[in-house]
Amino acid sequence: MERDKQRAPRNRTLRLTREEEACCLEQCIKPCEIDGLPENRIILGDAFEALGRLPERCVDLLIVDPPYNLSKTYGTRVFRKMGASDYADFTRAWLDAVRRTLKETASVYVCCDWVSSLIIGSLLGEYFTVRSRITWQREKGRGALKNWKNALEDIWFATVSDTYTFNVRAVMQRRRVIAPYRENGRPKDWMETDGGRFRDTYPSNFWDDISIPYWSMPENTDHPAQKPEKLMAKLILASSNPGDLVLDPFGGVGTSAVVAKKLGRRFICIEREASYCALAQKRLELAEANPAIQGYYDGVFWERNTLLEQKRRARELEKGSIK
Repeated sequence: MERDKQRAPRNRTLRLTREEEACCLEQCIKPCEIDGLPENRIILGDAFEALGRLPERCVDLLIVDPPYNLSKTYGTRVFRKMGASDYADFTRAWLDAVRRTLKETASVYVCCDWVSSLIIGSLLGEYFTVRSRITWQREKGRGALKNWKNALEDIWFATVSDTYTFNVRAVMQRRRVIAPYRENGRPKDWMETDGGRFRDTYPSNFWDDISIPYWSMPENTDHPAQKPEKLMAKLILASSNPGDLVLDPFGGVGTSAVVAKKLGRRFICIEREASYCALAQKRLELAEANPAIQGYYDGVFWERNTLLEQKRRARELEKGSIK
């Protein structure tokens, strides 16, 4: 962890002192310490070892954010880019390891970039029923001189069987109305507020309302590939119910676990990098005092650039002027 890195005064990136990190790591467990179902715990260690110690058919929702097939440094370790066949073998290995932990009613989401998506998407169908491919827009990314800038990532959605949870009303999106339609002089399927006109719409498999964590957001860390809480919230709300168990075998800094906690789900988060486990544990502690999720308010997901309207709704709710 870069403790000596100079930060701007308004930088809210979460950092830990060595003492804080040590304290957080004491609360994590190692795979050899797993006894029964380690729910609501951060597991520090190898994913394959930990998965082999979990009970069978205990997981309601699996969220996997494996290393993309890119050479990248994660804390003290480097993931080396593999040949396509080797990456396929790596993918099969973790698919074999997680399959036994899933209930017959479980759902599966796997994150990937466009290159690894070609491999992962084809293999998923050998294990599960593939339902959809979600593509989400990330507004960050480096330009390329000889190619198009990569601004999209995929999430494959699959289920173990034809019986699964999908709470579509829990993941509605609130969008600005461009062409408002009225019936008998009244708004039809939209609302008019001081902040503009909005409509709650059903979610599609293209998401353009996600903001990548950056330096002024309190959820931000120094992890090089951190997923946004808003992204995880959509997956968890849609495909699990309160009290369900969410498993993330490549947990990183614990975004899935933190969001699961905020939304009343149980979780198991596995990560082999100690500094990331410490950050995950600290974020879980912070979630106790602040369960808010950026971009998710009033029971809906708001599109970008609607923060003022969200604050207005909050004030009205506090005053009891709306329900």
